[in-house]
Amino acid sequence: MQRVRFSSQQAPVHKLGDPQMTLSPKFRLAVVESSLTNPSPELDNSLREEPLIPGLPDDVALNCLLRLPVQSHSSCRAVCKRWHMLLGNKERFFTHRKQLGLKDPWLFVFAYHKCTGKIQWQVLDLTHFSWHTIPTMPCKDKVCPHGFRCVSIPREGTLYVCGGLVSDVDCPLDLVLKYEMTKNRWTVMNRMISARSFFASGVIDGLVYVAGGNSTDLYELDSAEVLDPIGGNWRAIANMGTNMASYDAAVLNGKLLVTEGWLWPFYVSPRGQVYDPRTNNWENMAVGLREGWTGSSVVVYGHLFVVSELERMKLKVYDTETDSWEAIEGPPLPEQICKPFAVNAFDSQIYVVGRNLLVAVGHISKLKLKENCKGKWNFGVQWHVINAPKSLSDLTPSSSQVLFA
Repeated sequence: MQRVRFSSQQAPVHKLGDPQMTLSPKFRLAVVESSLTNPSPELDNSLREEPLIPGLPDDVALNCLLRLPVQSHSSCRAVCKRWHMLLGNKERFFTHRKQLGLKDPWLFVFAYHKCTGKIQWQVLDLTHFSWHTIPTMPCKDKVCPHGFRCVSIPREGTLYVCGGLVSDVDCPLDLVLKYEMTKNRWTVMNRMISARSFFASGVIDGLVYVAGGNSTDLYELDSAEVLDPIGGNWRAIANMGTNMASYDAAVLNGKLLVTEGWLWPFYVSPRGQVYDPRTNNWENMAVGLREGWTGSSVVVYGHLFVVSELERMKLKVYDTETDSWEAIEGPPLPEQICKPFAVNAFDSQIYVVGRNLLVAVGHISKLKLKENCKGKWNFGVQWHVINAPKSLSDLTPSSSQVLFA
């Protein structure tokens, strides 16, 4: 197992932007202005007379500068005014990157302080392995971090935080917030139809789905709804047919899979529901799928994987044809990664964030086709660990999302 180590001196936490949000009990969002105002046309024209990099055309120079790691921006801004304008404004920097089609993965971790319970977002640059902060999410301090649900549209660089729970009064929320990587800011979206906490969520074809959860009177819900991010409106979809809160959810083959979780040993068989947006119908989850879903899930290579909280925290994969689970080849989750952990994935990489924000990166590989099983693969995993700065050692993850920028 390969380990990637970073001490607090080697990996300080950098700011992607100043936290310019004003927090209030009513979840009002203050106007966020760019850290650097737009230059006047006269100044802009005069600056264009200076080359970005002497001896290079500006388009080539810009392509080079947009590849600079964010942690080096503060020192590079001192080179000249044009570099200061480009690197001193993260909205401008990431907008240019998007226009040129440059995309690097960033791991956004929704975490809370173990003692105070205060919530915050920490961001890991998965290319340069540096940690960053983003503007503070406008929310009350006294909330239950696990009551929120976070989903993302990775290639668009946006994530959504929905619902939640005011912990001191056990009051679910209908709050919806959107973070955009290119703008480095939060936006308040239209509220959900129903306030809910501990519910299922997922993105299918660019639409955000939520289902079930706990209601304002602490009863479990059977309602579900969907958000069109472009129009910003929520609409109701078919009810689940059973009232249930959600332990975990996943999107597989264009369907939303919802499980209420498990207790070990099983005194009661867990329930599970599957939603098909093409038919707007729910159906009961297969028995083997719901009873073997004993951890946090991700979808890789079109297969559902679970980091099991049992079985020595081995990674296992679901076989739809046999309705069964099997452990994949490779070691279990590295012992440094302690529960509770947050799991996410993109392409063939799986990211497991444990306490103190240690991150285990697992590369899932297709090993070989199974004998006498047409089209079925054996899978394997190899892990390496990214250590976090000491300044993050008091944080516990609640959720994680991968965005590209």
